[in-house]
Amino acid sequence: MRIKAKEQCRWDLVSLGEVMLRLDPGETRISTAREFRAWEGGGEYNVARGLRRCFGMDTAIVTALADNPVGRLIEDLMLQGGVSLEHLHWVKYDGVGRTVRNGLNFTERGFGMRAALGCSDRGHTAVSQMKPGETNWEKIFSEQGARWFHTGGIFCALSETTPQVAREAMEAAKRAGTIISYDLNYRASLWLSNGGREKAQAVNRALVSSADVLFGNEEDFTAALGYEVEGVDEAHSNLDPGFFRKMIEKVKRDFPGLSVVATTLRNAKTATRNDWGAIAHWDGKFYEAVRRENLEVFDRVGGGDSFASGLIYGLLAGRDIAWALECGAVHGALAMTTPGDTSMVNLEEILQVMKGGTARISR
Repeated sequence: MRIKAKEQCRWDLVSLGEVMLRLDPGETRISTAREFRAWEGGGEYNVARGLRRCFGMDTAIVTALADNPVGRLIEDLMLQGGVSLEHLHWVKYDGVGRTVRNGLNFTERGFGMRAALGCSDRGHTAVSQMKPGETNWEKIFSEQGARWFHTGGIFCALSETTPQVAREAMEAAKRAGTIISYDLNYRASLWLSNGGREKAQAVNRALVSSADVLFGNEEDFTAALGYEVEGVDEAHSNLDPGFFRKMIEKVKRDFPGLSVVATTLRNAKTATRNDWGAIAHWDGKFYEAVRRENLEVFDRVGGGDSFASGLIYGLLAGRDIAWALECGAVHGALAMTTPGDTSMVNLEEILQVMKGGTARISR
């Protein structure tokens, strides 16, 4: 896997995906809330933001927003995150939202035995109506230059045209020698009225064949790619490295062009206490990050995206896969200690944990 030098490229990473307004009811529930805190978030965007804010890299997001006050609020939140909005498409608003609107994501964190809960309101959004030919991918990858391109299954589940846009972008990235990562990120709610698992598998399998790096978890591999592993206790497979070794072997067999396949290992004992780890396959070998049992979780949303951005940072920085995997695992763990979809930690804090540092107060 040959990563282009920074001197050749304006962007370390470019992401393609939807950015929604997340409305967080805090300690209460969506259905009983009287006030919400606003954040921006989206699977593909979170990776670009993590690389920018935590790791100081130059990133951009390709997305679309309806041009109204909600869209401008999302823009303002993204500007605070530092991700370039040069390739943001603004779409004229019709005044009501009959034809185009911005996505909302209501998310409650859960606590103890009450699991986290998300409720998306994202039909007919501007980004779901993106079509091939609307973005100048040659400018992004060949003229400006990008070392890495990231997209995934959330964006590709939004409509009939979004997988076509992803395909167009991946082909342009491939021609330019840009590394491509794809996060399966299966969301049953997004495929419910869009062909279900069968459609998800057809779309994802077609796109994974063009990727260099694949991210996924237990549900992603089974629901989004259609793999099953016999003889494994499904109740515990999400933390069983043996399960993922078998799963990844199947993935590598079907998609030999993949250089890296990586996944988090999570056992959700409660909404606020998880066992956490990660595993990756690189150059014929498996690598596993330090497993952290009984990890205390404040807000689990975005942990997987932060894992992805940490691993990508390690590879962009020229570190070996073992270091990159551990960086991703620690970043994901720390991201779940703060509210919102995106990371609020910095590289120094990650390195401290990687070196075995404690949570003793720093002052």
